[in-house]
Amino acid sequence: MVKKIGLTLLGLVCLIGLLGWSKIAQFKAMGAQSHGPQPDSVSTAEVKEESWQPTFDAVGSVTAVQGVVVSAEMAGKVTRIAFESGAEVKEGDVLVEFDTSTEQAQLRSAEAVARLAELSLVRARDLLEKQSTSQADLDAAEAQAAGAKAQEENIRAVIAKKTIRAPFTGRVGIRQANLGQYLASGDPIVVLQSLDPVYVDFSLTQQRVSQLSAGLDVRVTSDAFTGHIFNGKLTAINPSVDPVTRSVKVQATLANTDRRLLPGMFANVAVMLPTQQRVITIPITSVIYAPFGDSVYVVEDAKEGGGKVVRQQFVRLGEARGDFVAVTEGLKIGETVVGTGAFKLRNGSPVVIHNEYAPKPELAPKPVDA
Repeated sequence: MVKKIGLTLLGLVCLIGLLGWSKIAQFKAMGAQSHGPQPDSVSTAEVKEESWQPTFDAVGSVTAVQGVVVSAEMAGKVTRIAFESGAEVKEGDVLVEFDTSTEQAQLRSAEAVARLAELSLVRARDLLEKQSTSQADLDAAEAQAAGAKAQEENIRAVIAKKTIRAPFTGRVGIRQANLGQYLASGDPIVVLQSLDPVYVDFSLTQQRVSQLSAGLDVRVTSDAFTGHIFNGKLTAINPSVDPVTRSVKVQATLANTDRRLLPGMFANVAVMLPTQQRVITIPITSVIYAPFGDSVYVVEDAKEGGGKVVRQQFVRLGEARGDFVAVTEGLKIGETVVGTGAFKLRNGSPVVIHNEYAPKPELAPKPVDA
């Protein structure tokens, strides 16, 4: 009995010793891990100096070079619609015809009166040559002939106004008139817009007027076509400044051969100035934005143990262009900053650099799915 108890106690002691040794090993491992933070994997980018063409940026809207609401000039009933909604039409194409049966009857009567008046005029001239009538009778015949001709032309003009034609080449919108409908004078029929080229109207502050001139290159982007740049020229500058906003209205002209830009669209405009400026640039992904100030992480050699660590550096930013942003204060050319992965870092964090899988920033990025 005593022997069994002794063996049991011995087994318990061994078990307790084994558990204790296991715990001690775990604590040692934890201590080794807590000796220093594990380095974070990041990509890096070099702070570079580049030459950027300065721009004046603004927001504007697209307008048609020519755009009207085609409407009825005279009242009448629609007897023919010669276009489809959204179709391209050419200048002079018939769009809508009104009923002209009454005017056609009046025209035939006026033509007969005009022919009779012309014959009377011919006879009056013959009689005057034979001295069988007076000059007053000839004058009266000429007046009657002229009046009859004018009446005939007036009726022809009324008939012509009841045939609505496209005033210029462009694209029609959704028709607002139906076959058989009676339209009063001024009632809308369809919107017609000329879409190539198009204008972009925007405003700039009066301080920039001295640097503007017709012919400057203009780049336009729209959120409707992400990643696409429309190129044009500055074509008009308003000769007066708005006394309320102290801004001047400016107009650019853009080619629009694919008809993608439509009147009324919102547009981001950049007027390219004919000079170059040197700027210090970093990728936008390097910047940590915060209410108390924007910052980046500069990669430096660790003072102890080798490797790399990061130092948080507050910066002042300038213009953003493509995947880059200009830095006006806080960085020097040649320094290395964290490109991606900065959100997980703290001041003094160790890092390991992996640039092989990092996306390459571009000044004029073109997304694959754009």
